[in-house]
Amino acid sequence: MHKEPAVTPELAASHGLKPDEYERILTLIGRTPTFTELGIFSAMWNEHCSYKSSRIHLRKLPTKAPWVIQGPGENAGVIDIGDGQACVFKMESHNHPSFIEPYQGAATGVGGILRDVFTMGARPIACLNLLRFGQPSHPRTRHLVGGVVAGIGGYGNSFGVPTVGGSTAFHKAYDGNILVNAMAVGLARTDEIFYAKATGVGNPIVYLGSKTGRDGIHGATMASASFEADAEEKRPTVQVGDPFSEKLLLEACLELMQSGAVIAIQDMGAAGLTSSAVEMGAKGDLGIELDLDKVPCREEGMSAYEMMLSESQERMLMVLTPEKEAQAEAIFRKWGLDFAVIGKTTDTLRFVIKHGGEVKADLPIKELGDEAPLYDRPHVPTPRKPIVDATLTPAPVPNAQALKKLLGSAELCSKRWVWEQYDHLILGNTVVAPGGDAAVVRIENGPKGLAMTTDVNARYCAADPKEGGKQAVAEAWRNITAVGGKPLAVTDNLNFGNPERPEYMGQFVGCLEGIGEACRALDFPIVSGNVSLYNETQGQGILPTPAIGGVGLVDDVNEATRIGFSAAGDAIVLIGETRGWLGQSAWLATICGREEGAPPPVDLAAERRNGDFLRAAIHRGEIRAAHDLSEGGLAVALAEMCMAGGIGAEIYALPEGPAHAVLFGEDQARYLAACPAAGAGAILAAAKAAGVPALRIGTTGGAALALPGENPLPVDELKAVFESALPAYMAGKHDFS
Repeated sequence: MHKEPAVTPELAASHGLKPDEYERILTLIGRTPTFTELGIFSAMWNEHCSYKSSRIHLRKLPTKAPWVIQGPGENAGVIDIGDGQACVFKMESHNHPSFIEPYQGAATGVGGILRDVFTMGARPIACLNLLRFGQPSHPRTRHLVGGVVAGIGGYGNSFGVPTVGGSTAFHKAYDGNILVNAMAVGLARTDEIFYAKATGVGNPIVYLGSKTGRDGIHGATMASASFEADAEEKRPTVQVGDPFSEKLLLEACLELMQSGAVIAIQDMGAAGLTSSAVEMGAKGDLGIELDLDKVPCREEGMSAYEMMLSESQERMLMVLTPEKEAQAEAIFRKWGLDFAVIGKTTDTLRFVIKHGGEVKADLPIKELGDEAPLYDRPHVPTPRKPIVDATLTPAPVPNAQALKKLLGSAELCSKRWVWEQYDHLILGNTVVAPGGDAAVVRIENGPKGLAMTTDVNARYCAADPKEGGKQAVAEAWRNITAVGGKPLAVTDNLNFGNPERPEYMGQFVGCLEGIGEACRALDFPIVSGNVSLYNETQGQGILPTPAIGGVGLVDDVNEATRIGFSAAGDAIVLIGETRGWLGQSAWLATICGREEGAPPPVDLAAERRNGDFLRAAIHRGEIRAAHDLSEGGLAVALAEMCMAGGIGAEIYALPEGPAHAVLFGEDQARYLAACPAAGAGAILAAAKAAGVPALRIGTTGGAALALPGENPLPVDELKAVFESALPAYMAGKHDFS
């Protein structure tokens, strides 16, 4: 047998446990832990699993609504979408692994989030992602983009679920710590949701799926630490994925669930066997006893420590009804997967691990989670930034030239190169594909569909965390609204720097305050999510990046709106108030080289009023195309609508103010809508009656975008700039400078 090292304070420190945390362990169990027990504590008490720096703030978020079936605390959130159907979804990060090994890091991020969804009894119908890379000129960026995109496509395409939406951006703050956030959405029956809570004493605990190896050991611990100069040496902590095994696991699990054999089920994700077993027992107020001699291993001579901390992929843990054990095994054998009874539930409230005839761990199971450290870390608010005065910020280049530069910038250029590597049509239910405001996926035979999106503007969040947090939620809400969807619920992925630094913890607290306020005001509760802290390299933190994944319901997918102009002669209506807000705008950063000022304020009452007005008009069939206004402002949104539809536009009326600020300012709560010219008057009258600012600014038609006072810009010319930038960069022929 393995000779285990003596546990010392130094060994505990090397496991990421601080001196006071190690003392807490000694007090809790009344003795020095074994080596395996130390590994278990390091896994359960790291930031990734215990949320020790974030729990007290997460509790303040709104998580309930009449349509919420399951909020945070399970593998994924669940909402009721009518007709006995439920939508199950969640977002998670795989940031550190993807920086070290981009293909496998991203691939296993997709695999993990898919398991979270089908563990609840749902069949996955869509994947999305949110990706943040360093500046394009950084020597590693191109390699990381290529590897991450290939990993997401390689796993999702092979597994057979469409990747329908996402967000990709670049900033120097991510040079040493990229973000790879994966989201999955699934469908289940409301009366067939499965949970992780174990029940019944003496019931068999079954290991399902792929064999356990040494890959991913300390993965969760690594995810809870900052990167130093030795990041490359952490490659062994990255798991290796097999999408074909996961597809078999999905089918076997769903078949087993239909058999009535499953009492509880838990995905083996971060911290593997340790976390899954502890959570199942603790949620059910039961003890768990495991015999590791029965765990299927793909490597010789694995120790108890290695087995408990391995994060090998495509594995599940279940508690089964004893009399259906043989039936369950037959189902898994049919699908060619491992099935092994490795333990049982007990009434002892102890977590007992046996290996080679010896007890390797004997710990109080509830305290492993409940007694994890909980920190109210010191935090300081981010200093307020001054408002950028548009009248004192002259345009350095003509507006037409600025528009072309923005459309070809790394921030705003077409990300088609990314999403065309994903199969976004498999399963045949994708109605609105990537490239618009939100994706729309048909539910089974329709007519209903789900609208889904991911978004965040990290520059806003860095400048004013509270307003940035509000804006991220409002943006997701607008994206869903713009396709005609009713926003229902949110999942989030809170990516921040080192919480032990008060300024970074202040960003976290501020963003959560804004997120909570917006979710309450918009009836858009948070049902699941993930916190990823310590995203920094050698003391340099990322921008605060609270990614928001939104899901909404479309009553009839045949009436979903797209962003592209669809007919010549339509009226173009600007909905919402335009003040020309330039602070933290893409125009200021890209055209002027300045990331300055306060971000645009978010008026949540206006967001709700303007969005509800547009959605109602879409439902009445009055709107032919719609697009929300965000980065790049009015001019970029107009160009995107022209390019998507292949139709030009003549703009003859603009809101008052300096032209560059009106065209490129990023005021919130705004949309562009195209409608038949004959119906424009009625829409404007209805807007006035509803207290919604609305202005007819132009007409669709022709082959160019004509802005006031500028030479017309051929749509084909704009499209060439927009579409060519990223492929040229990835081919090494363009650097975005």
